[in-house]
Amino acid sequence: MANKTALVISAHSADFVWRAAGAIALHGEAGVAVTVLCLSYGERGESARLWRQSGMTLERVKSERQKEAESAAKALGVTDIQFWDLGDYPISLTEESLFRLADTYRKLHPAFVLTHSKEDPYNRDHPLVSEFTQHARIIAQAHGHNPGETVLGAPPVFLFEPHQPEQCNWMPNMLLDITPVWEKKLAAIKCMAGQEHLWEYYTRVAQQRGVQAARNSDKKITYGEAYEAVFPHVVETLVPTEGF
Repeated sequence: MANKTALVISAHSADFVWRAAGAIALHGEAGVAVTVLCLSYGERGESARLWRQSGMTLERVKSERQKEAESAAKALGVTDIQFWDLGDYPISLTEESLFRLADTYRKLHPAFVLTHSKEDPYNRDHPLVSEFTQHARIIAQAHGHNPGETVLGAPPVFLFEPHQPEQCNWMPNMLLDITPVWEKKLAAIKCMAGQEHLWEYYTRVAQQRGVQAARNSDKKITYGEAYEAVFPHVVETLVPTEGF
């Protein structure tokens, strides 16, 4: 899988860790260059522990969140992590940022894309980013956008697990075995000191998805991640393949 790239679009600076760290680490080990875009720091809605500290400021919260995310990215072997600082509660997804994302697609030509569920009544930033991701993908495929550039192909898009999937009409149809890289995901989780209350929760999620993955295969799987594919899979055989 050398020379392949992947793009992870995270609304807030911790989302890629809870929901996709296993996939990031697994494909990084296989030689895929993974780029993570943190569109915001989660500085208002997802940094309660930091805000409880005396004298905390918005810029300090952003700085701490960036440090945490950079440490997590390093633990996972991320090739490039970017912080776009588009605001939080609410996030501001402007036309300028939309074209910036389309240009990022064109630059990377990712083999696959990971982002948020289409619905989330608990966090409006998440579905907005999901729509934003899809919209930019379409623009990057358009021959009339920056004529002369190589247009984007059709990279599959996978929606990672929301915090409360039952409330988000999110239906997983892909289960990924992340057992070989679980220690890397756990290390990344523990980098997110501002949300320590979620460490155990997402450990349990990984274990539960591992049980489901094992029951749908003939492998011994302990930890897993679940995804919802947006588009149909195009395959050359219906015989399952092992590994990559």
